[in-house]
Amino acid sequence: MTTKEFRLPDPGEGLTEAEIVTWKVKVGDTVKVNDIVVEIETAKSLVELPVPFAGVVDALLVEEGETVEVGTPIIRIQTEPGAATTVQDAPDAGAVEPGLEGGPAPKVTDPSGAVDTDSAEAGDSAEAGAEEGIEEGKIGGTTSTGRTAVLVGYGVKQTDAKRRPRKAGADHAEQPDGDIGGEHEARLNPTRVSRSTRPLAKPPVRKLAKDLGVDLGEIDGSGADGVVTRADVEAYAAGGSTHTAPAAARTREPGERETREPIKGVRKMMAQAMVGSAFSAPHVTEWITVDVTRTMEFVEALKKDRAFRDVKVTPMLVLAKAMCLAIKRHPLINSTWDEAAQEIVVKHYVNLGIAAATPRGLVVPNIKGADELSLRELADRLAELTTTAREGRTQPADMSEGTITITNVGVFGVDLGTPIINPGESAILAFGAVRRMPWVVENAAGEEEIVPRWVSQLALSFDHRHIDGELGSRFLADVAGLLHDPARALLF
Repeated sequence: MTTKEFRLPDPGEGLTEAEIVTWKVKVGDTVKVNDIVVEIETAKSLVELPVPFAGVVDALLVEEGETVEVGTPIIRIQTEPGAATTVQDAPDAGAVEPGLEGGPAPKVTDPSGAVDTDSAEAGDSAEAGAEEGIEEGKIGGTTSTGRTAVLVGYGVKQTDAKRRPRKAGADHAEQPDGDIGGEHEARLNPTRVSRSTRPLAKPPVRKLAKDLGVDLGEIDGSGADGVVTRADVEAYAAGGSTHTAPAAARTREPGERETREPIKGVRKMMAQAMVGSAFSAPHVTEWITVDVTRTMEFVEALKKDRAFRDVKVTPMLVLAKAMCLAIKRHPLINSTWDEAAQEIVVKHYVNLGIAAATPRGLVVPNIKGADELSLRELADRLAELTTTAREGRTQPADMSEGTITITNVGVFGVDLGTPIINPGESAILAFGAVRRMPWVVENAAGEEEIVPRWVSQLALSFDHRHIDGELGSRFLADVAGLLHDPARALLF
C-alpha cells in the first residue's frame, strides 16, 4: 500500500487559510476519486472538498473546528501502488482548472500538493473521464453520493437536476455520527482525549447546531441510542432566544459576564470589505417612498399564472427586474471607479448582487447576466441563489464580478437603512418593508381621498466620485416608477 497526504488546496482570491467544519469520512472508510471528504469554511463561503485519489482513509490529520493554512496536510489516504488519480503531483501547489460537466476531464495541477510518503514515484497521474460513460467518482461522472462532480477552482460543483438515487450506506454525511473514537482517535492524535463521549449526531445536524449556536452537549437526543436529531436541535433553539447571537454568548458559564468570539471566515471578510468600501468611496444616499399596490397585485397575478406556479414570486422579483430595466436607461449607474487607471469602467452587463444575511455573516452572491433573463428565469435564479446562500454553500465565483446590489432589509420588518456599497461596485439599493398605510389618491371624480395602500421605501447609495445627484435621482425615480406601475416596463 502507498500512503498519500491530501493538503489543504489553495482557494485562490488571496485566501490563505480555512476552517475544517465537518469531516464527511472517518478512518477506515473507502473513498473514490472526487468523493467529498470534508467541508471547509473560507472567508468567502462553505466549500466541499473532493479527494484527488482513491483508497482507504488512514488518518484525519486536523480536527473539526481547527483553522489551518493552505498546504497543511489534512487527511492521509492508503492507496494501491500505481493507482490513477485525477491530478499530477507538482512541487508547487496550483489552482485546479475547471472541468467540463459531463465531458472529459482536463489535466490539472494538484491543488493540494499531494505527497506520496511511501513511494519515490510521486508523479503518478492519469486523465479521468471519457466522451461517454464516465466512471463513477471521476471528474464529470458522479460521486458516491450520486451527484455530478466537476472540479471548479478548489471546490466541487454539484448539479441537482440529474441526481441518481443514493446508494445505501454510501453517503458518509448521512451516517449517524461519523465521530472518531477509540483506535481511530488514537491514530488521529494519540495525545488527544477520545471523542467517544461527544454527543451522537449526523454531520448535517452538527452543522445546523453550529449555525444556530446550539451546544449539542446540552441536548438529550430523541433518536435511536440517544442520537440528536434535527428536530431536537430546532426544538432546543426555539425554546431559547431566536436572535442569532454568537454561540459563545448562549453557552456561557453561569456568572460569566463576557464572552469572546473569534473574528474569522465570512464575518472577517465582510468586516474588511465594509470598512474598505466606506472609507474609499464617498457615499451619497437618497430615499423615496412608493405606493407599490400595483406591484403587489402583479405579484398575486403571477402566483396564479401557470408559468410561475412552481416558483416563489415576491416583490423582490419585480424590483430586480425594475433595476435591470432602469440600468439600460442609466448605464453609468452600473459602473466602477478604477483609481489605478484613473478610468470609469462602464459594465454593459448586469451581475445583480443580492445581499444575504447568514449565521456566518453577510454574503453577496450575484446573478450573472441578470439583464438578459426573462422574468421567469430571473425568478428561478433568485430562488436558487437564496437557497444556496441560506445553506452556506455559495461558491466564491458566485460572489465575484458583481456590478450592482440589492439589499432587502424589509424581510426583517425594517423600513429602510443607509446601505454601504459593495466593494468593486458603485451603487446599492435598499428595499424596505412593504406595509399597509394611509395614502392620498385621486378618485374617478378627480377628488383626493385617503385610502389604505401598500407602501414601501427605497434607498440608493452611490459613489459620488462619478455618479452625481441627478443621475442617482433619475435612476431611483425610474425604479420607483416601475414598482408603482409595473406596466411602465413597456416604455423601457
